[in-house]
Amino acid sequence: MCRHLAFVGPEVPLGRLLSEPEHSLVRQSWEPRRQRSGTVNADGFGVGWYAEGDPVPARYRRAGPIWGDLTFADLARVVRTRAALAAVRDATMAGADGEAAASPFASGPWLFSHNGAVRDWPAAAAPLAAALPTEELLSLTACTDSALIWALVLHRLQQGDDLGTALAEPVQELAAASPGSRLNLLLTDGSGIAATAWGDSLWYLIDPDAQRTVVASEPYDEDPRWCEVADRTLLTAHGTRVDLTPLKETPQ
Repeated sequence: MCRHLAFVGPEVPLGRLLSEPEHSLVRQSWEPRRQRSGTVNADGFGVGWYAEGDPVPARYRRAGPIWGDLTFADLARVVRTRAALAAVRDATMAGADGEAAASPFASGPWLFSHNGAVRDWPAAAAPLAAALPTEELLSLTACTDSALIWALVLHRLQQGDDLGTALAEPVQELAAASPGSRLNLLLTDGSGIAATAWGDSLWYLIDPDAQRTVVASEPYDEDPRWCEVADRTLLTAHGTRVDLTPLKETPQ
């Protein structure tokens, strides 16, 4: 469905993480190694990053494939950041949302991505959507399952939930409403990362020497320190500490 990646650590050029490694996110757009659904991620891409002293991230998103965007290649070469979230997209359904449907979604200090699909969309998710305030539904930027999931997560963040809770609760609610959905979510506020493994691959890398933590759909190199996350798991990372919490399916 998609591939995504988030990192926090000392400042590095975006390209160091997104385009330079042998199996980088750019290469995963046409040759993913561990993607369980779909084969090519050419339906848009995006990257969000944080500038020093500014808690609100910048974003660059496009509707086409990442490999054909020369502006991104230049941007990745020169932009340096201490935290970022990036994704390449394989659309579940054809649509006209274009760039607006490409992750990362953003609000305030948060960046978000969804790798997967809600089964029986949109009917299965309708009860959850109906529980959101009207103004939050009207503010959806795309008519996609990912945009609705982001609205569910954002609602919890704005109510004061921490990163992990803001992901775990919607995943369990969506899984109960729509069994068989793939719900790998990724979220950062520029200092911490939360992610769920639910139906697709998820890995993390802790580099204590560089004080860097990376969470990604799949490894971008052959570093033996990459660790795979078990399915039905919530990952939370702060600094170089990673906590893994099993997620349970709840009955309808």
